[in-house]
Amino acid sequence: MKIAALLRSAALVTAVALIPATTVTMAQVDGRAGPELAKVFAVYQRIQANYVEPVEDEVLVRGMIDGMLSSLDPHSGYLDGSDLQRLTTLIDGNYSGLGLSVILEDGAVKVISPFKGSPADQQGIKAGDFITHLDGDLIYGGDLDDAVARMRGQAGTSIKLTIFRPGRDQPFEVDVTRGVIELEPVTHALEAGNVGVISVNEFSADVGTDVYQAWQSLKEEATGRMGGLVLDLRSNPGGSLDEAVALSDLFLDSGRIVSQRGRARGETLLYDAETVFRGDMAEGIPVIVLIDAGSASASEIVAGALQDHRRALVMGQRSFGKGSVQSLLPLGPDAALKLTTARYFTPSGASVQEGGIAPDIRVPQLSDPDFALRERFQTRESDLRGHLVNELGIDDAELEDDNIEDPRFQLTAEQLEEQGIEDFQLHYALETLRRTTASSVALRD
Repeated sequence: MKIAALLRSAALVTAVALIPATTVTMAQVDGRAGPELAKVFAVYQRIQANYVEPVEDEVLVRGMIDGMLSSLDPHSGYLDGSDLQRLTTLIDGNYSGLGLSVILEDGAVKVISPFKGSPADQQGIKAGDFITHLDGDLIYGGDLDDAVARMRGQAGTSIKLTIFRPGRDQPFEVDVTRGVIELEPVTHALEAGNVGVISVNEFSADVGTDVYQAWQSLKEEATGRMGGLVLDLRSNPGGSLDEAVALSDLFLDSGRIVSQRGRARGETLLYDAETVFRGDMAEGIPVIVLIDAGSASASEIVAGALQDHRRALVMGQRSFGKGSVQSLLPLGPDAALKLTTARYFTPSGASVQEGGIAPDIRVPQLSDPDFALRERFQTRESDLRGHLVNELGIDDAELEDDNIEDPRFQLTAEQLEEQGIEDFQLHYALETLRRTTASSVALRD
């Protein structure tokens, strides 16, 4: 299935490695563009003179802007009003609603992922679900902005969602009570065997510092030497490029973290270790990075850097595959242009665009009874209409191994539930760290 359209404020929908534009490069208009611009003005005149009803100039101009940007890629867009507010909300991480990341796919509202711990997550809404009705009203074929606005609202109020889940014969209804979505970028827990788990849910301000503080807290809670660390980046749609660099730098003391290559002057940048944090904060401790199809952009930068430097073993599913950077270009006090200005590359020079980060060990989420069915309908960057093509090329054979069955992963969700295992991917990562030595889990040479 192909995505029909993305919410203009794509930062709330899918993955961004967002950087603010400190300077705006103004391209000279090619002289050959004159006749093309004349066509635009001619169309405008014909509409104003002959359309069946009067049309406001603002409507036509906005339509022209949206048309230009929609011809580029799914992540570029014009932001004003509520759209710009949503991007601010993503950065601030505080709003009232359900806590869902959604897109519009062929006229239907599709869930990319619920935010961890959000009302939607607590009610069991899953990535890949389709929302067909809100309070009994059909929203198929409608505007995504309108659907998102209806799902938002005052904390404590509720809304009924009708859900179609691929693999189930009948839709079902869920009542969700809106809450204040204060996204916790970083959470941590100490598991048996002095193995720490740090979950990074989105890359907002100070994530690098928050992860460092979480690690210090884990060491204080531990009864002895730390036995390992799981860095959980699953369902993390991205965020600040600077914070992705900062998080990677916590585990690296030398080498390239990521490179950014753009067309405009100043858009080709190199990011190296030892520029944000000094040393490896977990030196000598084995690290596993968990990713899935919802891990995108900034998450892929971190996973790719630690994988290429052999500082961590990457487990889970192939990531989303978004290898581009968006810059926010102000257009006055109340509007901005979110424009794709560069591609990024891992330390080895690989692009994750379309292909994503392939885990070192593919671990399916067996504890989810709908996992196999939802996997067939999972959306990745390569499914988005108009996505950037990987300029380095993708070998299709490299993507086929996702469906190879592994004899280690044959338990059913029911069997895992009987064993008390609620999150198989995390369980497998923890068991791997407990039964191995530091030298046998990916550590830098």
